[in-house]
Amino acid sequence: MTTTDSTEILATKDPGHRLGARRHSLGDSLVSVGPVTHLAAERERLAALEWNSFTARQLGSTIGAELQGLDLREDLSDETIAEIRRALFEYKVIFFRDQPLDPDQHVAFAGRFGELEIHPFIPSNTGRPELVRFEKSAETGGYENLWHHDVTWRENPSLGAVLHAIEVPSVGGDTLFCDMYAAYDGLSDEVKERIEDLTAAHDFLRAFGAQVPPERMAEMRELYPQVEHPVVVTHHETGRRHLYVNRVFTSHIVGLEPAESEALLELLCFQSEVVEYQVRFSWQNDSIAFWDNRGAQHYASSDYWPQRRVMERASIVGGRPQR
Repeated sequence: MTTTDSTEILATKDPGHRLGARRHSLGDSLVSVGPVTHLAAERERLAALEWNSFTARQLGSTIGAELQGLDLREDLSDETIAEIRRALFEYKVIFFRDQPLDPDQHVAFAGRFGELEIHPFIPSNTGRPELVRFEKSAETGGYENLWHHDVTWRENPSLGAVLHAIEVPSVGGDTLFCDMYAAYDGLSDEVKERIEDLTAAHDFLRAFGAQVPPERMAEMRELYPQVEHPVVVTHHETGRRHLYVNRVFTSHIVGLEPAESEALLELLCFQSEVVEYQVRFSWQNDSIAFWDNRGAQHYASSDYWPQRRVMERASIVGGRPQR
């Protein structure tokens, strides 16, 4: 059947043709549209990397790669560990499939990259205090679905973390990671200048305060006082600058009035939500994600309730973030 529509067609070319390779804000909102052109150089640099101990399949534009050809249960050579470490900081997060590690093997692999953390507010795996266990079900929902760096409330937040999938739902439960170098690089020069010397306060109470009995609150506050880290950090391995604030643990920006601090934090934290800066990983049993806790933030999608999702994580002690 033929229909006649009297609508006048004004355009002769794709609407993007007149805009070119530029990004445009939508009015007064935080949202922008258009090509994210500052990713191009990093995307091509990563695509040109070569490795001796494994092959790497790049997953996101500037973040994420699956490393193939390794068995993490083996006693890997120092040379291989050094290459994995380099890949971690290049890709910001690396993934492995079909790695049926037991708790001892998990701890042994993570321990090749440094001293392991003991987390005071998340229960450990039985017999291995270095492993924290995230066991979700109909009774215990997933509450890690906010963009964050881990444990920024520590004076020395973790360098990175190795997360092992023990049991995953048939659908859902993905983890997303965001490139915080790209998030910083995508800011305007005006915003970069504004945040150059700013410091933010981070506090464990925002996420874990409800787990502390009232009679032990003063003790925990003495052990884990509110800490301050630069808003923009120079990465200890790459020497590149990245954003280092998050909605979970960052309470305010030091020295700003509350309304100004809140508005600026919203602008900076929103950068993690830019899809072009992200990679999304779909888990299988015995998959592993190893992320750089400085160069990447992560978000655990909580879309699988009431199915079970069981993960174990070993985190590596890091140094104090520096400007």
